[in-house]
Amino acid sequence: MRAIKLIIEYDGTAYCGWQLQPNGISIQQVMEEALKKMLGQSVRLHSSGRTDAGVHALGMVAVFKTEKELPVRAFSDGLNCLLPSDIAVRDAAEVPLSFNPRADAVSKHYRYTIYNGKRRSPLTRLTSWHLRGVLDMESMQQAAAHFVGEHDFAAFRASNCAAKTTVRRLFHVSVVKVGDSVIIDVHGSGFLKNMVRVIAGTLVAVGRGKLHPGAIPLLFAEGDRAASGITAPPQGLCLIEVIY
Repeated sequence: MRAIKLIIEYDGTAYCGWQLQPNGISIQQVMEEALKKMLGQSVRLHSSGRTDAGVHALGMVAVFKTEKELPVRAFSDGLNCLLPSDIAVRDAAEVPLSFNPRADAVSKHYRYTIYNGKRRSPLTRLTSWHLRGVLDMESMQQAAAHFVGEHDFAAFRASNCAAKTTVRRLFHVSVVKVGDSVIIDVHGSGFLKNMVRVIAGTLVAVGRGKLHPGAIPLLFAEGDRAASGITAPPQGLCLIEVIY
């Protein structure tokens, strides 16, 4: 028996998310169907986490087990021949059978992209949140600094989040402007459902002057989801890397 780790890049626009769903086509479903064609048998992919409908990934990690003695390259180059143009395997490697892509992960890096141009951009509409108007970058950067460290992120999660604890640690949160784009990078040990998107929505509220940067610690203390920003649209979010 072998364990094969895949690093997967995908455009999540056409999918209901990573995980198998009864109500739509998921990235996991498409990946498993391609693997079945290659291997001649069904396998189950176990991933480092989930992404919601419309969310993208540059470095989703997933592993499966097989007895087939194919060269490792077949699970990247060969598998890519069976996948649609919006999903690709960037790399494949054989790992110990004990490898757990979720439990063994040390941290994850997410990026949220805002297109801040005056007019809509057809080329960025599927990979960013279009916001018109001036955003106060200095205030957003001040607010971002408050997110670093260990905090109770109850005010920054989806209402149906089932996590047993809402305490998470973030190592780095930055906000930079590159041309007409505002890039929010978030690197942490773990995340709640919609956490990065709510952080992005809250930073936008700060940038628009609707929330003071100094209000972030109060949001941690009170845990009131209604007091933080909106959940930013999914298309601006991308899982950049899972670190082991």
